[in-house]
Amino acid sequence: MENLRPEDYHIVWIAPLDIEARAALHMLDHRHAGKFPTSRGDDYVFQAGDMCGHNVVIATLPAGQEYGTGSAAALASQAKRFFPNFWFGLLVGIAAGIPDLQRTPPRDIRLGDVLVALPDVDSSGTVAYDLGRDIGEDGLQLLRQGHILAQTEPIVRSAIGSIQLDPSSAAEVSQYYENMKNQKHRNGTFVDPGQERDVLYRIDENGGEQVVERPPRPDSQRTTVWYGPIGSGEKLMMNAAKRDELSDKYGIIGLEMEAAGIMNRIPVGVIRGVCDYADKRKNWDWQPYAAAMAAAYAKAVLSRIHQSRTPNLPEPPKRDESQVNNNSKRRKRRPGKPVGRGNGIRKQRNSRTTGEADAGRHGIIFSGKGNQLVGSGSISIRGKQQIS
Repeated sequence: MENLRPEDYHIVWIAPLDIEARAALHMLDHRHAGKFPTSRGDDYVFQAGDMCGHNVVIATLPAGQEYGTGSAAALASQAKRFFPNFWFGLLVGIAAGIPDLQRTPPRDIRLGDVLVALPDVDSSGTVAYDLGRDIGEDGLQLLRQGHILAQTEPIVRSAIGSIQLDPSSAAEVSQYYENMKNQKHRNGTFVDPGQERDVLYRIDENGGEQVVERPPRPDSQRTTVWYGPIGSGEKLMMNAAKRDELSDKYGIIGLEMEAAGIMNRIPVGVIRGVCDYADKRKNWDWQPYAAAMAAAYAKAVLSRIHQSRTPNLPEPPKRDESQVNNNSKRRKRRPGKPVGRGNGIRKQRNSRTTGEADAGRHGIIFSGKGNQLVGSGSISIRGKQQIS
């Protein structure tokens, strides 16, 4: 088996958990045969492929390793050092969502929705909510008011903005998911568990729990993408009261456990699928679907970034064509090679409009600083501007 060359790969897709990495691999247009050369001191084995015209490596934690900010920081540091032509990274996987139905308009986050970290007026895109000074009864004072983590690379934020403005983006994300939802993992597939199994509890004045009644969404608006600050910390949150306190204090839309360790090493784009509500009813049933929806959105981000050609790149090794994803719509190119940057190979066509006619099967709404209402293919931006 031939060695892959680290210098041929410039995008690092970080998927710390096994189910997150499996979803990422199913999003590849081609999986590249071969292995990266390793030596003493290299702790990680990276998976390689291409997606939307980019050579991508999938970075995940070793089997059995504890997750959290420390492990994620080590993974990010070695990935950045291992790939000399590193351009930008994406952190893609699952998270807890934090609904807030008392807001105007309500933030009705549901299981399977996608959270995208973006800064707002008062908060950075990712908030290290458990890093600061303990000031007694007043709780924790965040270091630098929570603005201690680097911002996502501008090119990634620009691609996210392009998705928000593009009427066809929802159909694109939906189609990426449809193409892989029936792929198998060790416990099943990536199919939606069903809205009837999505139950949210709220804490009442006496500390008890009550079910929040929410009507099911129509199929044409099944998934919403929410934009805003995401909290990152070392502890697995399973406390609804603490969750709501963090939401009220910092305005965060979700909680996860890796970004705080990664952002100051690789300023990644943070994209998360909602698999629970950070309460004691946490379970693993929604993780595959949530991971798949986040991966579908991340692929749409890559489809909007067109790489420039770099001359005199060494000839890449051959690729195993048996791993080709036949579901991906793409332009034919010479087999057996990763996507070239200046080696005479034309870039793969982005499948941005594939399957738009089928978007109604799995409709997506974009929400946060604006709502992109999809199903009919129109965009509605809350405020003064209306685009259709």
